[in-house]
Amino acid sequence: MAQRTVLFVLFDDVQSLDVTGPLEVFAGAEKHTPGTYRIRTATLDGAPVRTSSGLTVVPDHALTDTRDPHTLVVPGGNGTRNPDPALTDWLRERGPRAERLVSVCTGAILLAAAGLLDGRRATTHWAYCDKLARDHPAVEVDPDPIFVRDGHVATSAGVTSGIDLALALVEEDLGRDVALNLARHLVVFLRRPGNQAQFSAQLAAQTAQREPLREVQRWITEHPDDDLTVGSLAARAALSPRHFARAFQSETGMTPGRYVDRVRLEHARRLLEDTHDGVEEISRACGYGTPEAMRRAFVKSLGTAPAEYRRRFRPTTVR
Repeated sequence: MAQRTVLFVLFDDVQSLDVTGPLEVFAGAEKHTPGTYRIRTATLDGAPVRTSSGLTVVPDHALTDTRDPHTLVVPGGNGTRNPDPALTDWLRERGPRAERLVSVCTGAILLAAAGLLDGRRATTHWAYCDKLARDHPAVEVDPDPIFVRDGHVATSAGVTSGIDLALALVEEDLGRDVALNLARHLVVFLRRPGNQAQFSAQLAAQTAQREPLREVQRWITEHPDDDLTVGSLAARAALSPRHFARAFQSETGMTPGRYVDRVRLEHARRLLEDTHDGVEEISRACGYGTPEAMRRAFVKSLGTAPAEYRRRFRPTTVR
């Protein structure tokens, strides 16, 4: 297998973890299978840059001196807010030559500014999805997944999702076993599928202001197998079903049904990852009732059935 060059584009005020997270994945893969990756870093003029956390990084090259890489990685950070036009021009010219074009976090903003995301589906850090969509209407922005693949272009959400994406790319190149070994070495708890949501249900939803609604949120999380219909939850909050549904969505940003769906899915994922319980037992424990109902929920949200999810994402040793 030919060695793949992975080039990281650096600039002032770059987010250091956007660089070092994916870089450690590719470096680990190179150590595992020597000759696989040739990792390089470059800035516009070859000069050192200072990251947003104050870390100084010395690049290997100036961008103008680099050859076209197999994988071009564009990280994010505060430096994407007012990028050097010369960097955008370089990306516009050289980006299409890479066999794989990757962004981490707000690096997607740089790719979009260079016209490299036009007509493509993409994501970025949740806090900047609206800006990306507003400033670049030709880009189909999906704010939910932790990373998105559209042809040879891959974009990821905030910081640590760059590690998930890099692991997915290594799996594509070297196979599942290598990627899993790297995940364990980096002490990544779970190698997450790309279409997993950026937030858990508890983080994605706002915390309700009123105590009865906050109590309902806690109840849903602690009792996913209970009766979680709107009528039952409304009674727990001492509100009419109509009033409860309206108030819950107003204060949390999502409907009660959507919140329940997310909580149940997350609970089922954890049981599949952490236990030997059977799918039928897990479906009951999570409130799905039947394995078929849980399978439909998994396929809809994660694009895979529960058994396949367990095979791919459960660590080798579980309690």
